[in-house]
Amino acid sequence: MTDRKKKAQISVYLDQTIMRMLADYAARRDQSLSMIAEAAIASFLSPDADERREAAVAKRLDQIDRRLARQERDTGIAVETLAVFIRFWLATTPALPEPTAQAARAKAGERYDAFVTALGRRLAKGPKLRQEISEDVDRAASPGIS
Repeated sequence: MTDRKKKAQISVYLDQTIMRMLADYAARRDQSLSMIAEAAIASFLSPDADERREAAVAKRLDQIDRRLARQERDTGIAVETLAVFIRFWLATTPALPEPTAQAARAKAGERYDAFVTALGRRLAKGPKLRQEISEDVDRAASPGIS
């Protein structure tokens, strides 16, 4: 007669949802509830579980780091675009004499409203500037406007 180790019995109270999940999983695997529960507890208590959790956290942190890097890149593009536009606009737009300045201010209000409308349409459906600019652009190869 072989001497088998006798397993210890425990009573566990499970939430109904978890119990259904356990029963469904056991049925799909054609295994007993006890065997699935024992394997889950062993996995939870094994030293490898800590390493798996640490790897999962490291993976999530890497994803967050990449997202932040893209956000920083996008913000840099926006700031540089605005700076180049302002410099260009100031360099090419002459000051208006006072009689025409009032009419120009009124026209500027209309043009600003049209700009905001066009910007809203582009943000809603059009391709984003950040999508049009490659992330692999060599900074030394692209001359800037000074």
